[in-house]
This record gives sequence, C-alpha cells and structure tokens, in this order.
Amino acid sequence: MGRKKRGEKGNSFAVLNSYKIMWLFVSFDLPVVAVEERRAATQFRHFLLEEGFWMHQYSVYTRHCSSKQVSMQLTRRIRRAVPPQGHVSILEVTDLQYSNIVNIWGRKPKQLKPALRQLELF
Repeated sequence: MGRKKRGEKGNSFAVLNSYKIMWLFVSFDLPVVAVEERRAATQFRHFLLEEGFWMHQYSVYTRHCSSKQVSMQLTRRIRRAVPPQGHVSILEVTDLQYSNIVNIWGRKPKQLKPALRQLELF
C-alpha cells in the first residue's frame, strides 16, 4: 500500500503515521475539601475513564486518539466536563513525540544482607 498523493483519486484509505496519531494528557488539580468538591472531582475522574483514558499518575490521565479531529472533539467534551473550581490542563502530543517517553515503573531497593560475623575461638 503506497501513500496517496495530493489530489489522487481512487480507493480512499486512512494513511496513519506518527504525526497524525495523537495522545492527550489531562492533568488536574481539583479541590477536595468539601463534600461537593470531592464528588465533582470523582465525577471528573470517572468521566475521563468512561472516555477511554487510563490513569498515568493519580492526577494525570492519558488517551490515544486516532487523529487530530478526534483529539479536538475529545478536548471539547473535556472542557464541558471540567468542575467549576480547580485547574485542568490538556497536553496534546503526536505519536512520534509520545514514542520518546521514558517510563520508570519503580525499582524496589534490595535490602542488604547483614554482614557476617566472624567467629573468634580464642
């Protein structure tokens, strides 16, 4: 399958490349002091999960979007779902940029074995 040139007619197919595929990162800092604030923050997190996001970190959610148009539509839906108070940021990166991400999932430090005690006979 080759790439279609501009203006070329024929079979229409989506050319997927790492510049057209997008990733959305939604980070937020929402107040959770009052009961209503906690409820709004929980509803927003549930909204993100229902929209296909996965929790990257506690207040950072990530989702793959097949195109710029899909990411724009999703951004509009997120704007409507943002609670009245708090801070929400949406970062859009291309698949090529996302491929450079470095994830460190943690390392458990090994506990050192206690030093052996030398036995003295005399």
